[in-house]
Amino acid sequence: MREIVVFSGNAHRALAESICERLGVPLSPVELTRFSNDCLQAQLQANCRQRDVYLVQPLVPPTQEHLMELLLMVDAARGASADKITAVVPYYAYARSDKKDASRLSIGGRLVADLLATAGVDRVITMTLHAPQVHGFFSMPVDHLTALGVLADHYLGQDLGDAVVVSPDFGNAKTATQFARLLGLPVAAGSKKRLADDRVVIDAIVGDVHGRRAIVLDDEIATGGSIVELLDRLRDQGCTEASVACTHGLFVGAAVERLKDHPMITEVVTTDTVPPPVVPGGWPQLSVLSVAGLLAEAVARIHAGESVSSLFDGVDPALGPPQPRLFD
Repeated sequence: MREIVVFSGNAHRALAESICERLGVPLSPVELTRFSNDCLQAQLQANCRQRDVYLVQPLVPPTQEHLMELLLMVDAARGASADKITAVVPYYAYARSDKKDASRLSIGGRLVADLLATAGVDRVITMTLHAPQVHGFFSMPVDHLTALGVLADHYLGQDLGDAVVVSPDFGNAKTATQFARLLGLPVAAGSKKRLADDRVVIDAIVGDVHGRRAIVLDDEIATGGSIVELLDRLRDQGCTEASVACTHGLFVGAAVERLKDHPMITEVVTTDTVPPPVVPGGWPQLSVLSVAGLLAEAVARIHAGESVSSLFDGVDPALGPPQPRLFD
């Protein structure tokens, strides 16, 4: 088999190291240089010729900086005669720019997908895109993974007798329903209207939450505005407390302050697709689950020419925790 070579930019080196540890391969170094005119340059410090190259780089803030690092690393790998180049982008930030809902509006999700293709990416591995249609923006194969099984494992060890899974909006309701099936719970959803990037209004809750503990599921939490608005409506409907879960815990702006001491929140559960927040004094209610094993298993199966979708066999609909195999 072709040799695997893994590189990482500055976005989330800890995740890349964890993936490499599970694969049993070293994380190869990259020299990223900034010139006096603020231009970046990437030089890969390991042989790529006829290798299977994987570049780990979630698009986290500063997003444009990390996107440019990724594009430059792809270009360097292509110029070094890599056999296959796979961009491992656990968090694809531009997935939120997925449609033209105003005049003269750019669609960043498609544009960035085109940039990756032009740079030389042969395949993309990503996780929990904000909107399913973003998958179709890519002209190369995309392995779209889910963290629902990892999140479900966390809750299956708890007493869920009075719990209900709640989606902040109808757009996420299908995923919340799948998650509720994994946990054997009912589901509810908020009726949300977005007024601005950090301002939303939730005017109703569809489903019975009275006297129940909510497990709020969202794909990502940025400023936390939607979650706080939802918690207010849940409290009005008689919900007793809430556990908040998401795949991508960005926690930017005032998110930590909004969530850390909220009276209804008993815990916040996220994954390490993005770097965890640095909170002065700590955040005892925060649990960060690792998806490094899932990403490493996907890399191993792609490298070996095996099925990635079978990682999620055994639950409906094709979702659930992976069965790790990796390299023998």
